[in-house]
Amino acid sequence: MPEQSTQSITIAADPAEIMSVIADFDNYPTWAGSVKRAEVVEAGPDGRAKRVEFWLDAGIVQELYQLRYEWSGDSRVDWELVAGEMMRFQRGSYTLARRSDGATDVTYSLAVDLAMPMLGQLKKKAERVVMDQALRELKKRVERLRA
Repeated sequence: MPEQSTQSITIAADPAEIMSVIADFDNYPTWAGSVKRAEVVEAGPDGRAKRVEFWLDAGIVQELYQLRYEWSGDSRVDWELVAGEMMRFQRGSYTLARRSDGATDVTYSLAVDLAMPMLGQLKKKAERVVMDQALRELKKRVERLRA
């Protein structure tokens, strides 16, 4: 299994507000930079997505892939790769922890393995960039919706 990377950010919102943005896949193309399309393929019994198909366009990297999701209320969501062309493995999660000041700490963990070989340091740097961008975009989207 590939090595996991983890990053965190604090968002001035409660976990339910943040998780509702994370679960709103139809709107990912409006705020998640590289996601050109996100379509819920299968919903779970709670109404949240169980399986989602994504079309990612990050310049030289384009990928059509599906992820399977498991939701733990508004405190955590885990996902794993079901199908992909360039990706052989992806497992990730968002963990949300409410702070005493009303804000929420969001921790993003991600492990990815690509079909094409990539140097370890380059792969680690790419994961950090992807995670940093995802967290900043999530924060901006949540805070914009609160305004």
